[in-house]
Amino acid sequence: MRIAVVHPQTPFVRGGAETHAEALCRALVAAGHEAEIVAVAGKWYPATELVHHMAVWRSLDLSESNGLPIDAVIALKFPAYLVRHERKIVWLIHQHRSAYELWDHPEFADLSRQEEGPAVRDMIRRADRVALSEAKRVFTNSRNVQRRLWDSLRISSEPLYHRSPLTEALLGMEPGEPGDHVLFPSRLEPLKRQWLAVEAMRHVRSDVRLVLVGAGPDEPALRERVRRAGLERRVTFEIAAPDDRLARLYLGALAVYYGPYDEDYGYVTLEGFAARRPVVTLADSGGPLEFVTDGETGLVVPPEPRAIAEAFDRLHADRALARRLGEAGREVLLARVPPWPEVVARLLD
Repeated sequence: MRIAVVHPQTPFVRGGAETHAEALCRALVAAGHEAEIVAVAGKWYPATELVHHMAVWRSLDLSESNGLPIDAVIALKFPAYLVRHERKIVWLIHQHRSAYELWDHPEFADLSRQEEGPAVRDMIRRADRVALSEAKRVFTNSRNVQRRLWDSLRISSEPLYHRSPLTEALLGMEPGEPGDHVLFPSRLEPLKRQWLAVEAMRHVRSDVRLVLVGAGPDEPALRERVRRAGLERRVTFEIAAPDDRLARLYLGALAVYYGPYDEDYGYVTLEGFAARRPVVTLADSGGPLEFVTDGETGLVVPPEPRAIAEAFDRLHADRALARRLGEAGREVLLARVPPWPEVVARLLD
């Protein structure tokens, strides 16, 4: 089949959604299909720009290209799933969250603070009901996203997990002994809440260190927070580290920390498990909680700096516990997250 993976792209921004789209395209090709990413550049601000972006996707004709039919489209996120096609498959990463569960959040709300926000929110919700109902199948990348979709629009879906490319690579590597650093790789932005991990480092009693890997708008504020706290020797940054460097950081870590707010899915958890490292996450972190069970594959603590610090210190003091949790996490990954050939077969079933 000729399959278009449709993807809205914010220029010069790269994260899990881009990794997901590229990995899906490669997996489709490996399964014998002809596949390409069809991307449209856009941004989510101001609110009126969202309406323009929605109209572009809705008006896009992907029934054929260069005289040859496009047999299916797979859409991963808003507003790409507004595209019309007789065989539209949605594998939902997330809806436009500020029109739904983040609408009135005291810290993360965005759309509701704009004059046109209420009208645009209503347009988004109406469009989502129509476009998602058109899909032949609706999958989500996690149970958390499945729940949000049902709670907001009463649309049924099927969770379908998948592995990031780095997860696959780490599964074939041998980890070293647990080191002294806790690794937190993620985009440096408010929803990822790196500041909580930095604040936790003010309360640790052991020699544990924190390594933040990523890039994003929060970098200057996080560096300033580290400087004010006098933590320059305990908290280090690796901006946009390549995958080979990131793999070494995973394999040599004491543990992996991943404490975003209500994450959709999150590759970090799976990559930590693939490296046989325990994952410390938070009680309100969403997607990671589908894999991290407190005391079995990692530690789950409240979103409070002192509680996070205690988890870091506990693993630093008990390396046997860190090893046991990490090994158990790897078994959960292998048992519950299918390899790409199985994912592709399910999507196109």
